[in-house]
Amino acid sequence: MSSRPVPKEASSQPHFLQFNNLACETAGGKVIFATDEWFAPARNLLKRDPPEFIATSFTEFGKWMDGWETRRKRIPGHDWSIVRLGVPGIIHGFDVDTSFFTGNYAPYVSIQAACLDHAPCFSLDGDRTGMAASPSQFEAVAQLNSDGWEELVPVTVLKPGYSDSCHNYFSITFPQRVTHIRLNIYPDGGIARLKVYGIGNKDWSTVPGKDQVDLVALVNGGVCVGYSEAHYGHPRNMIGLGRADNMGDGWETARRLDRPKILKVDKKGILQVPGCEWAVFRLGHPGVISRIELDTNHFKGNFPDSCRIEACNLTKDEERTFLLNQWSSDNSPNWRILLSPQKLKPHHRHFYSGESVMGCGPVTHVRLVIAPDGGFSRIRLWGQPVSTNLTRPQQTSKL
Repeated sequence: MSSRPVPKEASSQPHFLQFNNLACETAGGKVIFATDEWFAPARNLLKRDPPEFIATSFTEFGKWMDGWETRRKRIPGHDWSIVRLGVPGIIHGFDVDTSFFTGNYAPYVSIQAACLDHAPCFSLDGDRTGMAASPSQFEAVAQLNSDGWEELVPVTVLKPGYSDSCHNYFSITFPQRVTHIRLNIYPDGGIARLKVYGIGNKDWSTVPGKDQVDLVALVNGGVCVGYSEAHYGHPRNMIGLGRADNMGDGWETARRLDRPKILKVDKKGILQVPGCEWAVFRLGHPGVISRIELDTNHFKGNFPDSCRIEACNLTKDEERTFLLNQWSSDNSPNWRILLSPQKLKPHHRHFYSGESVMGCGPVTHVRLVIAPDGGFSRIRLWGQPVSTNLTRPQQTSKL
């Protein structure tokens, strides 16, 4: 099978955008404190969906905005909020999105972080539009000592929320585990979305040795490290929490243009097509995979005809080389067959175990290959974590 060339990332798109958004509401992220939420509540920062603007929409407090917007400050200080990450992990970058905040965006921002596994539990319930933090809330949040948290982004000028300037990207090198983020705006204003890109960091010492774990799950440190095409949805969505809410919460490619004009199938009913699409994932921990779930939930007229899964063992240096080459088929790992080609059904959970799952031994990476194109909502790879002393079986498969 042939695969389409991988499009080069635009220079304005930093590499860390392929990682998981650890703060997203769908990953369990929550705003636990905000100094002021007069025009729009801080919880909007963590929405999965892109910001929208409705010109005619107003509330009793002013213009409705799809983000966090504070009142024009007339007292000393500046505004800030605290986010508890849905998935604690290692942060690689931020996107501070000011979409549609053009005359009311926050002029400056800084970001701090901390690892507080046993922090007091706070929450902001209900619609807080028109509200500000109470004295008791300020007293409670003071227990976190957030003023002294590590500074990841120093005070920096933000760009306004026009389409060509709204994404304010910050690449981060901070190898420590983070559970909480403090977002500071100076002195006030609005931000549409805060995305915290990184990789989940699980304490594997707490997992009993014989337990079966979803090794590719977002919460267990799985991450997408490459893909061929993602026209309608990024492959990282497939390792998210729970079942997908809709098609937008999965991976979907464009229709391949190299499909035959008249389609034919083989004896197993699988379409015979020249091309395929693929996505590569690094497991949260090396392991032996024994059960697989592939979910086409919501993909009813656009599910893939068939798929296969391949696996390999890579060191960090080997992975870095393949990333630089964008997983080129001319210089790719020795992929081993984990799941042979399978005919798929629409809007259906497919389960594979026993003899269906090939004995690949311990692996670190997997590649999901779909033919000819289409969408998946979730992938689950259940197995047993093992040490990094890996074996290398010889049954291989290459694109």
